[in-house]
Amino acid sequence: FRFNTSFLPCLGYGNLSPSTVAGRIFCILFALFGIPLNLVLLNEIGQLMLLGVQHCAHRLEEVFHWQKKASLLVKTCALVTGLLLFLLLPPLLFSDKEGWSYEEGFYYSFVTLSTIGFGDYVIGMNPDRTYPGWYKNVISLWILFGMAWLALVIKFCINFLE
Repeated sequence: FRFNTSFLPCLGYGNLSPSTVAGRIFCILFALFGIPLNLVLLNEIGQLMLLGVQHCAHRLEEVFHWQKKASLLVKTCALVTGLLLFLLLPPLLFSDKEGWSYEEGFYYSFVTLSTIGFGDYVIGMNPDRTYPGWYKNVISLWILFGMAWLALVIKFCINFLE
C-alpha cells in the first residue's frame, strides 16, 4: 500500500526503488497502467469531495433561503477544513513522530501533496525513532485524500481565474 501511494502519484522520494532488472521492468509496466488509474481515482475522490460541498451548499440554501451566500460559506468551510486536515495539523503529528519542527512538517506536507517530493524529508525512516504500526498507513491515506483535496483547490483557482 505504501509503495502505491509513493509510486503512483509520482512522488519519487528516492528512498524506495527496485534493485533488480525484473523489478525495474515490473515498475515500468505497473506505472503504465497504475499512474492513469491513480489519476482517475484522485479525480473521483475530488469529485466526491466537491459533491459533498455542493450538497451542503444546497441544503443551506433550502433551509436558510440563502442563495449565493450559502455556496460561498460552504466553499470557505471546505477550504478551511482542508487546510486544517491536510496542511496545518499534520505538521504537529510530524513534529511528534519525526522530531521535525512545525515548519519542516509544513514543508513536507506541501511538498508531498503537491507531488514535488524532493526526498529531503521522508516519514518513518529515522532509525533512532520507534513508529506506531498505524503511522505509515494513516499517512498514506492522508496523501491520497490530501492530493485529491489539493487538486480540487487548484481546480477552483483555475475556474476562478478563467
